[in-house]
Parts: sequence; C-alpha cells; structure tokens
Amino acid sequence: MPYPIEKKLVIAVASSALFDLSESDQVFRDKGLEAYREYQRNHDNDVLKPGIAFPLISRILDLNGPTELDHPVDVVLLSRNDPDTGLRIFRSIEHYNLDITRAAFVSGRDPFRYVGSFNACLFLSANAEDVRNAIASGAPVRAE
Repeated sequence: MPYPIEKKLVIAVASSALFDLSESDQVFRDKGLEAYREYQRNHDNDVLKPGIAFPLISRILDLNGPTELDHPVDVVLLSRNDPDTGLRIFRSIEHYNLDITRAAFVSGRDPFRYVGSFNACLFLSANAEDVRNAIASGAPVRAE
C-alpha cells in the first residue's frame, strides 16, 4: 500500500523557484499576458534552466525509493501559469526526470493558497510577495 498523504513529507514549490523563468517573466512584464502566452507556446519544447530551489528539490526527491511503497516525499508544483502556458514547465520536469506528478496552475492567482489543500508542510518560492502573503496566511514557507 502506498504512503498515505498525511504521512508523507509534502513540499509545495513555485514554478519560478524550481525553474528560471526570468526570460519569460520579462516578456510578461514588458509586453503583457497575450505576448507571454504566445512566447510560452512558441517555446514549449525549450527546456527551462534550473531555478534556485531545483538542487534542493532534486535531492529531496532522491529520498524516494524505486517503488510507490517507498515514496515518503511528495513534491507539488504551484504555478501562476494556466495549464496551457504550464506545458513548458511539465516538459522541463520530464526532461530532468523529476518525480513531480501533482500541480496547481492557478491562472494568475496566488499559488500559496493551495499549500493546505495539498497537505504541504513547506512552500518554497522565489517570489518575495508570495512568501510574505503565505506567512501572513499562516502557510509554512521558505524564501529562496
């Protein structure tokens, strides 16, 4: 029987902490949402570079064993992207062979609001505002 979720170490990580999204974020800031969406679609096969939390997440995932019965750690991706623009993120997860299968693409809303829904005990983010808001809401956070 697999680990029940309440007995796992669940870590929620923002996509901007797992991967370097600075280039696409600049497109969003300079040209707006539609240009950003087009940029992401045009680059959905381009693998993203690791972000600030990538080394930690990959090492934590190494704690999992070869079978589902031996997976005490679960990493959940939280992203401000929508599912369409998030395709590049999941392709990058696959490229790096990260065992991340659960995600919330919140279409611009605050991702930290989903920390409790996933039973996460830690939220990693590179976005200072998200960290401040998560702390104010009582979510367990780590700012990178």
